[in-house]
Amino acid sequence: MDTRHEVQEFLTALRGRISPEKAGLTTFGGERRVPGLRREEVAQLAGVSTAYYTRMERGDLGGVSDSVLYALVNALQLNDAESEHLFDLARNATGTRRPSRSKPVARLSRQLAQLIETMRDVPAVALSKLGDPLGSNTLGRALFPHLFPTDAPPVNTARYLFLDPRSRDFYPDWDTVARESVSAMRLLAGHDPSDRQLAALVGELATRSTEFRTWWGSHTVRTHTTGTKRINHPIVGDMTLSYQTLTTQSAPDIRLATYLAEIGSPSADALDLLRSWVATPLTAEQPRLTTDPSAPPKDPNRA
Repeated sequence: MDTRHEVQEFLTALRGRISPEKAGLTTFGGERRVPGLRREEVAQLAGVSTAYYTRMERGDLGGVSDSVLYALVNALQLNDAESEHLFDLARNATGTRRPSRSKPVARLSRQLAQLIETMRDVPAVALSKLGDPLGSNTLGRALFPHLFPTDAPPVNTARYLFLDPRSRDFYPDWDTVARESVSAMRLLAGHDPSDRQLAALVGELATRSTEFRTWWGSHTVRTHTTGTKRINHPIVGDMTLSYQTLTTQSAPDIRLATYLAEIGSPSADALDLLRSWVATPLTAEQPRLTTDPSAPPKDPNRA
């Protein structure tokens, strides 16, 4: 990732989203040629000269102090994730440029795998920072059958969202889920622009998905450690589940995602049905599924 270009695009996008009224500035009429704030207005809010801010927006953060960065955070009304991203970009722009490198593959320890498996009543999935499923309990695999195909390795969550058409049916709010995935990857890119696997994944998705390419260019960053997701499950139907994403000190590069339904809700009934389905061994007398929920869609042009 070109850090100078990233800084320029990020600050330009942030400046363009804030109106003078939202920033608390007085305007005196007249047509504005740019959306959002002008450079001189950001400089005024941050307490620096227009020339100094212009230099920063062009990607030159050499020698910029933390106090100036915090002033930009306040001027541009950044949230925690955006502030973290700005400081990451500043650190990478002023430090020694690290060569592109392959990071060690994250591994699920035996202890963490055992912990996940003991959480039998809660769907739990362990993910790498790039969204590669590293492990899951039985209920987690049943909740996300497309990520855990029976005859192939687990599927990266971003590849599933943007390259597998089934994801758009599985997530009724696909746009929201997909945008969240992009913004999380943006945050990772700012933290470690030398990550070769991340660069390869971004390049693949940008080449193959118009939506990913467009949203990647918006430079939106967010953290998504808790919230709700609507799921249209191929076996038990619609569910709305709350999720929590946890990390441990022993494995900071691994995220453990757990999912719960509101007690007494139709979603809780659907999750109970899924528990019963995975807990019941299939026998010759039991009806079998006519389709494998993890199987890819058939090509209509093939017999």
